[in-house]
Amino acid sequence: MLMEISHNEIAPGTVVITLAGKLMMGPESEQIVTLVEDLLRQGKRTIIFDLGGVAAIDSTGIGRFISSYNKIGAARGDMRMAGATGHVFQTFHVSLLDTVFRFFPSVEAAAQA
Repeated sequence: MLMEISHNEIAPGTVVITLAGKLMMGPESEQIVTLVEDLLRQGKRTIIFDLGGVAAIDSTGIGRFISSYNKIGAARGDMRMAGATGHVFQTFHVSLLDTVFRFFPSVEAAAQA
């Protein structure tokens, strides 16, 4: 299953980007950074990634989040991660990115932070 991506503005300036499938090397995962850039240009500053539907992630997928984090930070925005469990969360934990990115159990918890 290839990566699927969608987004929804849940409050003024706050967007949830929902990801599903495999975040792997290839053109599909490039959409993450492109979408973040578009949202920042539109003035959206709080971006929540819903990772609940992500089945697998590799180093390229992780790199897409690092790139997004840097772009959001440069725009004085806030990036939040929601719903990561199992292997997906472990991938962030092993790389110590769980100490850089803010993780929440659900989109609702991330939206209230």
